[in-house]
This record gives sequence, structure tokens and C-alpha cells, in this order.
Amino acid sequence: MQLVDWDIATSTATRLAPPGPRMELTDAVATVEELRRAAAEAERHVTAYTGLPSGGDDGVGIVVVDRPGWIRSNVAGFRDLVDPLLDSVLSSRGKSVGPVMGTIGPRATGIEVGALLAYLSTRVLGQFELFGPAPTDGVPGGRLTLVAPNIVAAERGLAVDPADFRLWVCLHEVTHRTQFAAAPWLHEHVRSLLGEYLAASDLDPAALLGRLRGAVGSISDTLRGGSQLSLLEIVQTPEQKVVLDRVTGLMSLLEGHADVVMDGVGPSVVPSVDTIRGRFEERRKSGSPLDKAIKRLLGMDMKMRQYAEGAMFVRTVVAVVGMDGLNRVWSDPELLPTASEIRDPHLWIARTASGAGPAVTAS
Repeated sequence: MQLVDWDIATSTATRLAPPGPRMELTDAVATVEELRRAAAEAERHVTAYTGLPSGGDDGVGIVVVDRPGWIRSNVAGFRDLVDPLLDSVLSSRGKSVGPVMGTIGPRATGIEVGALLAYLSTRVLGQFELFGPAPTDGVPGGRLTLVAPNIVAAERGLAVDPADFRLWVCLHEVTHRTQFAAAPWLHEHVRSLLGEYLAASDLDPAALLGRLRGAVGSISDTLRGGSQLSLLEIVQTPEQKVVLDRVTGLMSLLEGHADVVMDGVGPSVVPSVDTIRGRFEERRKSGSPLDKAIKRLLGMDMKMRQYAEGAMFVRTVVAVVGMDGLNRVWSDPELLPTASEIRDPHLWIARTASGAGPAVTAS
């Protein structure tokens, strides 16, 4: 079964995504090369700061793309991940979908997913593509993608030094690749969580339609600012909320850790880091009322909370048990913090205090 017509999603997104800032060809080529150099430099800084093994080798596995390239890459990753998981869930339940849901449904969903990807393609600066190549011996898997037109648009809009801003962005994104290099099991763990989330869903078309109808009022509240719920939270089942709690804990750790590393390394290698951070935070908070409402609906506000809560968790743990103590979190899935432990780091420190596993160190 195909829940989303991925070809329609791709064509819709690439058609709706606006072009990036205007650049001369020579400037565009120079930007790509500078981003590759910045990522390779960031890799060395992140390894030295965290004590974790490198996620690559001087820029290997770094891809610089435009907005359509980002769209196509994400569609390919989701197609390869979601469709087999969905087939597995349906097969285990002995279910199938009716002819209407099997034909019209995926097309409609493809248009909706395409519109969402078009919106996001203008905002993502960089991304570790978790659903890319699987890890192999000596290679962490996945790949680091930098969206050149969005980085250029951001640095122009913020009026900051381009070289400093590009290295600053790369510090955050390279940290994500380093996390997965330190914990190769994370790839399968995330896939398992997504499988659990799908398995906890109610794939009966009538039930799903009923939840979507019931969500109309909640969506209106979110768009008016009367609710902080995202679309995902509005339509999910109670069973999915349990899985989402574990996902939230993991994502808060990954995002918060990357923010802490970026701020820890930044002052020594990015001269204008204070200016960049201040203006970037203002950019995160700014926007029209409609833009803010869309961000709430898409869960982007929740992502901002993950940055803040995850960073607080990491800083607290490092202050109490040091960087090596924090690095134990990458050694075993059982050592990942829950959402409640993210909010109260001392719970995690107490739970893992009794020889819960060796710290992961650079090789």
C-alpha cells in the first residue's frame, strides 16, 4: 500500500517552492565550495569539543543542494522508509484499504505533503539525512545536506558575516552526524520508533476520517493562537502519544546537544558568534501572525522547545558528571533520556549513576 503518492508530492513541492536568492554562477560555485570547507572544519572542532568519534573524513559525505534537491532527497528517504513500514503494519493486521482510499487518498496526501515540503524547503538550512545510506563498518551512514540558497538568504537577511555564519550553521549540523557516528544503533532505533508509531495508528479509513473531522476545530484554534497543538498531536491516537513521548525525549537530546556544541565551539572559531546568535534568535521569534500560526500547526514551535529543553539537559548533565558522563548516552538505547528526564536532568543522572555503561570516546 502507498499512503502517499510520492511522485505527486515531489512535483507539487518543486512547483510551489520559490527560487532562492539571485546569484552569479561564479558566486554560487564559490558558495558550494566554502560550505564544504566549513563543514570539514566544523567536523574537526566538534570532535575536539565532544570527545566523540568523527562523523566523516574531511568533508566526505557532505552534499550541498538547492531547494528542489532538498525536496527530492527527502521524498526519496521517506519513500524508502515509510512504505515498507506501512506494508508491514498492514500485513501484520491482515488489513487492506478500499479502492477509493487506495487511489484518491494517496494522490490527495501527495499534494498535501508536497505543499508542506515546499514550505519547509525555504526554511531548512541544513540537515543530517538520517534515512539515507545505512551505516557500515567505519561509515556512520546517512549524509549531511546543506541547503545553499537558504543559508545565503539567511545570512543576507540577518546582515551577518557569510563565512562566520556558514561555519556556525555547519557546527550544528555536523554535530548531528557525529551523534550517529558515536551511536550507530541510532539509525535502527529511530526506524523502530517510527514503526511503533505507525503500528499504534488507526489505519481504518473511517476512523481516520473521523479524527480529521474532529480536528478541524482544533486546527482553527491553533491558527488563531488559542492552542499550541501541532497537526501531528491533533490527529494521533492515545497509543501514539506514548511513542511520541519517547521520540520527544530523543529529539530534544539531539537538538539540545547540537545547540550546546555550537555555542561551546563558536566563541573560539566564529568571531561574530554573539551577533549571529542574537539576530538568529530574533529571526526565530519573528514573522507574521499567519506565519507563526503555520509554524505552530506544523510543530515547529515544539522543535524550538526541544532546542531549549534539550540544551538545558545537556548543560546540567555536563556540569554534574562532565562530558564523558554525558557521552554515556550514546552507548546504549536504554541510556536515552525520556521526555520527563529531559525536563529534569537529575532524574537521568540518578538513573544512570550506577555503572550503566562505558562512555563513548574518540578512537
